[in-house]
Amino acid sequence: MTTLPNPAPRPEGEIDELRRLWRTPRGLRFITVINNNYIGILYVGAAFLFFVLAGILALLMRVQLAVPENDFLGPDRYNQFFTMHGTIMMFLFAVPAVEAMGILLLPNMLGARDLPFPRLSAYAFWAYFVGGLVFFLSIFKGWAPDGGWFMNPPLTNETYSPGYNADFWLLGIGFIEISAIAGAVEIVVGVLRTRAPGMTLGRMPIFAWAMLVFAVMIIFAFPAVILATALLELERAFGWPFFLAELGGDPLLWQHLFWFFGHPEVYIIFLPAAGMVSMIVPTLVQAPLVAYRYVALALAATAFLSFGLWVHHMFATGIPRLSLSFFQAASMAVAIPAGVQVFAWIATLAQGRGRMKMTTPALFVLGFLFTFVLGGLTGVMVAVIPFDWQAHDSYFIVAHLHYVLIGGMVFPLFAGFYYWMPYTSRHRLSERLGRWVFGLMFVGFNVAFFPMHLTGLAGMPRRVYTYAEGYGWETPNFVSTVGAFLIAAGVLVFIVDVARKFRMASEDNAGNVWNAGTLEWLPNGNYSNRSIPVVTSREPLWDQPNLAADVEAGHYYLPGAPTGGRETIVTSALDAKPEFLLRMPIPGWAPLVAAWFTAAFFLLLTVKLVVPAAVCGVIAIAGMLHWAWELDPAPLAAPVDIGGGIRLPAYISGPRSQSWWGVVVLLLVSAALYGCALFSYLYLWTVAPWTWPRPAQLPGLAYPFAEALLLGASSLAVGLANRRLSAGPRRIGAPLFTGLLFLIAALAVEIWAQRDFAPTASAYGAVVWLLASLAGFQALVVVTLALFTLARAARGKLDRVRRVTFDNARLFWHYTVGQSLVGVAVAHGFPRMLG
Repeated sequence: MTTLPNPAPRPEGEIDELRRLWRTPRGLRFITVINNNYIGILYVGAAFLFFVLAGILALLMRVQLAVPENDFLGPDRYNQFFTMHGTIMMFLFAVPAVEAMGILLLPNMLGARDLPFPRLSAYAFWAYFVGGLVFFLSIFKGWAPDGGWFMNPPLTNETYSPGYNADFWLLGIGFIEISAIAGAVEIVVGVLRTRAPGMTLGRMPIFAWAMLVFAVMIIFAFPAVILATALLELERAFGWPFFLAELGGDPLLWQHLFWFFGHPEVYIIFLPAAGMVSMIVPTLVQAPLVAYRYVALALAATAFLSFGLWVHHMFATGIPRLSLSFFQAASMAVAIPAGVQVFAWIATLAQGRGRMKMTTPALFVLGFLFTFVLGGLTGVMVAVIPFDWQAHDSYFIVAHLHYVLIGGMVFPLFAGFYYWMPYTSRHRLSERLGRWVFGLMFVGFNVAFFPMHLTGLAGMPRRVYTYAEGYGWETPNFVSTVGAFLIAAGVLVFIVDVARKFRMASEDNAGNVWNAGTLEWLPNGNYSNRSIPVVTSREPLWDQPNLAADVEAGHYYLPGAPTGGRETIVTSALDAKPEFLLRMPIPGWAPLVAAWFTAAFFLLLTVKLVVPAAVCGVIAIAGMLHWAWELDPAPLAAPVDIGGGIRLPAYISGPRSQSWWGVVVLLLVSAALYGCALFSYLYLWTVAPWTWPRPAQLPGLAYPFAEALLLGASSLAVGLANRRLSAGPRRIGAPLFTGLLFLIAALAVEIWAQRDFAPTASAYGAVVWLLASLAGFQALVVVTLALFTLARAARGKLDRVRRVTFDNARLFWHYTVGQSLVGVAVAHGFPRMLG
């Protein structure tokens, strides 16, 4: 029996105060809302909108392919449609949809008031939604990308793809990836630091494990595609020859970078969906998940192995046989952790001994198991290199891809829609219509995509807009078109049901209609739960029968608002012990302004409006700085009583601060990006080592030594500023300005040292200047953070206690120095070592 921290009844005024503090903005100001209940629903709705738009494009393509020699769509329009369909499904629907489900569900599932950076969630949503809509509208101007969702050069360089089409993909993907990374930072810190007291890692809901692994994968996978798009845009706009073979580049560099992101992307999409299934199945049979620990390990193992699979998509490119053998083995090995999860679900269903009712979520889960297992089997087939050589770029691959993605992600997502709708709405969705939705989608899916296996084996290549009669492709293509319209009918019935039934509710939702065991089903409002409970098991609602009533009565931690604002408890990462009380921001316009103008910056760059784009970029940065200005409140004089005799500080700095953790995650993103740049440097050397300069042609050793001394002096200067701040409220301006001068001087030395290697002359010059450009970008961020820190010091908002801003800037500064030293060693030492 758990002892209640606050056994006595709590005053009713506390819940009224919570309602007031967490009240949703009204009127036009509603769009400034930042708490997860609303941002999550908006995020899910936007992702579903893009799913529908991409589906319409797919229907138009299926009409074109229904009969041979059709002229419904011309080749140019068809290329735009299939590029936009793949791009929207992968970048604007799949990843945002599962990320949105995480933002919607995780705070309540973890027993927190909200995730630690709610304004970051709002920024991520609005940048994605506004930018994504404009990106889609490019199709009506004929500017839509037409090089496939993979955009392989050289067909997408300026010579073969003039105009804005490829630029819309390259720059449009940029802000979408920024949005995804922002959400990943939020999820990692939220899962690790805002769990309810007692919710150790071993008691965490499996969906939280899935979202944590998902976010970590984004952190390490997405920088590769960001760098790839930047390299191709630099080649198109300025002639830096990263992919031009005649100047020492290589088109396969694009494929290595893109598929280093692209194959983990499949598991980035699948793992959160698998996490949803691992939540739904135990509820359906009213029994705990079998092999919980093994399922959690399988999630991590899948993520790890997925980063060794990118050449799975490059078996036909002529890479060495030893490499082929390694990646073939990895492609087969990844089926093992997926199989662990499948068997755990089957064992859990068996544990129910026939108690499972055939509800709509159950139907979609069973449909997922059937289709995903078939997709996994064909995945093992294409992992066998001789078979892959035969099936590569045929409709067999199209069928396999959709069995994995629709079976592995869309079906679980629809199961999640039906399962968690009572959590967000006053009404659950119709079971009668839900069966129609499942039947139409499941039958339509198999009718649409199973024949494509046969079409591919009969020799039909993918990405063709028409075909001649007599190859035996007519019947399966017509059948596939019929199946596509059956899927569309099922989605239409779902939309009608949602329009009839969905009524967004924060407090009077339909409730725990499934008798689930996890915390998101507690009575909740905009403020999440009335009080934050102590968790003693993985299914607290099953094991603590009075938990819901006790939480609603305010018998646990933080039943009110002791600081007079929005708050949540930050707990330790491993064992979830309360550490401090996090004061959270209120709605405001700054995240929206930053998001809108971020999207405008990238979109204006696409159409070469450089000056307006620069203005929008400045406004976006100003919005971010304004938003950050309010995020470091003054420390309270004494610890705060959160109930049960526990008093927590309401301000903390250094490695225990949630913002310090956020910066560390952001630096991991930066390190992954820079690692991809170093890979590009080394890869291009292996392709054309004769274009690399000989040691006698390199800058003298005085340059790297001077840079290293300047960079070291820069770190020492910020260390001196830290000592001055720690000793008292002394002036830190002189050491910070001195450190900035050293950092800028080191960058200037590097630029001067590489002056003889034009970035347009060879791939060597391009990649060396790429490393220098990344160092320059990092230095620009350091300058901005330093000036922001000095501004806060000047306004009396920085001292030896209130120092989070300085600590974060210092952390970023030291990382920048370390990254720059690595760049100096590579740029000046590697060619000499080879010579």
